[in-house]
Amino acid sequence: MKRAILSVLLLFAFLTGFAQNRNICRLGITYDISQSDHWGKNRPVITSIIPYSPAELAGVKTNDIIMAIDGVQTLDISPEEIEEMLNPAGKNEVLLTIGNLSNPSKQVMVKKECKKSNAITEEQLATAFSMYSLETTSEREFVCPFKTTVTADPVDFGKFKTFAFSAIDENNSKLETVINESIEKELTKKGMTVDVDRPDILVQTFYFFDKNPNYKGANKILIEKEPVYRYNFLQSKMEIFPFLNPTAAETEAEYLLQFGFRLIDQRDVPGRILWECEANELLEDSYRLDEYARIHAPLMCMQYPYTKYRRNVPFKVNQKTYNYTGLSYDIDRMELVTDVDKNSPAYAAGLRPRDVVEKINNHKMDNTTEEFSAAYKGFITNTMKYRDPKTRFTDANGFKRCMFWDTFKYSQVADAIQKSGNKAAYSYLYYYAPYINPSGNNACTFDIKRGKNKMEIIVRPTIRRSVTVEVK
Repeated sequence: MKRAILSVLLLFAFLTGFAQNRNICRLGITYDISQSDHWGKNRPVITSIIPYSPAELAGVKTNDIIMAIDGVQTLDISPEEIEEMLNPAGKNEVLLTIGNLSNPSKQVMVKKECKKSNAITEEQLATAFSMYSLETTSEREFVCPFKTTVTADPVDFGKFKTFAFSAIDENNSKLETVINESIEKELTKKGMTVDVDRPDILVQTFYFFDKNPNYKGANKILIEKEPVYRYNFLQSKMEIFPFLNPTAAETEAEYLLQFGFRLIDQRDVPGRILWECEANELLEDSYRLDEYARIHAPLMCMQYPYTKYRRNVPFKVNQKTYNYTGLSYDIDRMELVTDVDKNSPAYAAGLRPRDVVEKINNHKMDNTTEEFSAAYKGFITNTMKYRDPKTRFTDANGFKRCMFWDTFKYSQVADAIQKSGNKAAYSYLYYYAPYINPSGNNACTFDIKRGKNKMEIIVRPTIRRSVTVEVK
């Protein structure tokens, strides 16, 4: 589905792209038709997995190559036929044969997840109404100044299964041990194994950090610059780093940092560099090389074995924590329940398709999508005074005024949520948060109408958490 430039303002972004009068089905993957001589040439390569999707449940991973679909080799069919076979009409499941660094050929059965074409899920609504809780739900992007070099030889990286590290410099043993541990962790996660006796690949690292001899002082324009954020896998969150924008002049950097590693062939052509990634950073403050390696080795390794960008790698981070009840709503009549997931909290509580939700936590639901969107836009504008400017960031849609709530103003935020004019029914998606519901009780009250009968149903949601970091 398409997103508006400022998705925080309009729910309509999630109402486009639906085909009417039919179901929309998904496996939960995105993919490229690879043009790489080193990984999956002319086959689909998985580029992302949607959290809680059938593909994730089946064990499909990023960078997996789809070798065959229902027994048909993907090399033998066109991209259009691949798309059709991944969503076959009249079938509820798809048999994928996938290959990766740990297994050249493995079969997995993936069941299709289908929703009515006019249904909008809580996952989608959580993104649409993310300004209620930017602390837990946001889409952000950042770029790392990586230079990635791949051998020009048409060698299949799938043949290289084992690795070892070059000898450690005894003068920097502590630092190099940390660096090697960070890289080893990522390569083993991809299915490779350590073999110090006869490795297929030798890993060689290099690094540099020092004051910049050409430093002339910071550009005054940069004093009010937007902070440089990157994702820290160790802390599972976006963090501010003392790096300058890649467009800054080197003379504006007080410190220079270089870090990288290369994978050297020991199997076929000993000494041949198969793959190399290096980062060259401009810094406004000192920074430890071991910390840089811990945080950036996982990001560098995301481009092995499937390399999309040779310079300045863009990443996208989707963080999402929201209340899952299992309900989907009619995009044309938002109070109408179109689907209720089986085995979900809402289903267990007694909610069913065709129920009309009159209120959620005392917020009325009889509003059009236009009314919900207008009220949400007004809420964002009127509550900016309750946000903390020190947390400001730009989201993936380019909205520059994203900020967390000021922790000292949670009560004012909760009061604003309760105002009827803000039409904040979908704030229940974040009812566990103290700035939405200070009581700490996450049980949500649904007032529904079923035919001529009215009833109050208490639903105890499951809090769904996910973070996906992918090469854009």
